[in-house]
Amino acid sequence: MVETAPSLALDEPWRTVSWGNNQEALQYVQEYKPEDNSVKHLRVLLYGPVGSGKSSFISSVSSVLRGRIAIPAAASAMTSDRSFTTRYQTHKIKEGRGNSATVYPVVFNDVMGLEEGTDSGVHPDDIKLAMEGHVKEGHLFNPVAPLSEKHPEYNPTPSAEDKVHVLVCVLSANASEIKDSVLKKMYRVRQMASDLGIPHVMIVTKIDEACPETEKDLKNVYKSKYLKKKMEEYSSEVGIPVNCIFPVKNYHSEINLKLDVDTLILSALKYIIDFGDDFIEKL
Repeated sequence: MVETAPSLALDEPWRTVSWGNNQEALQYVQEYKPEDNSVKHLRVLLYGPVGSGKSSFISSVSSVLRGRIAIPAAASAMTSDRSFTTRYQTHKIKEGRGNSATVYPVVFNDVMGLEEGTDSGVHPDDIKLAMEGHVKEGHLFNPVAPLSEKHPEYNPTPSAEDKVHVLVCVLSANASEIKDSVLKKMYRVRQMASDLGIPHVMIVTKIDEACPETEKDLKNVYKSKYLKKKMEEYSSEVGIPVNCIFPVKNYHSEINLKLDVDTLILSALKYIIDFGDDFIEKL
């Protein structure tokens, strides 16, 4: 008797997605506008370990919203274990072309990756300062010492526009494990966001590399036993509920957009906007 290998997929997806119905989600993002007149842009801050795909996610969102492959965020090819991002930069996504171009009301900020030890990677206190709006554009991160109030790149009077409205943790589904020292930093960031009342979500990247089922067909993402288990593990380790965790595939080698890739990115972006808008209403 020939034994068959156990299935890597569930019989039914554990989360429903409207595959291919991207126009409705795209229109939702395009028409979004913060109700608070003092806030022109909903600010999203991304953080996570080196190589998790933070900059690539920003680039992928830009590609989906602009309808073509676009690379506004410098993403590292990860030939080393050091963070490519070193400065605090706001990434704005343009809608349209030329003089008639406008900027989407959602902007993204990236920080240095979290690394092992105390002498490398972004300092957790700098993430808190960024959340509070104290970090000025272009600030060069110092892994050893967080930004001080006396530093010229410290913003002493942040406006509602300067503050972060959604904190996004980015992790790779393809990562074998997260080092304990990095997990401790992530948990600390989680606690600081909670103290500030800032909504916290997670983006899980590289789902096509992590599981044969999703590599074969991205629509299997919520049937994948591996990805379901991975998301549950990340939820337990970082403290973010599973219903606030969204798996995506970033664009990296493609030169044309793909409907299924766009569907997952737009789905995540819609929830990020909803959570951020709820927070803005409380400011």
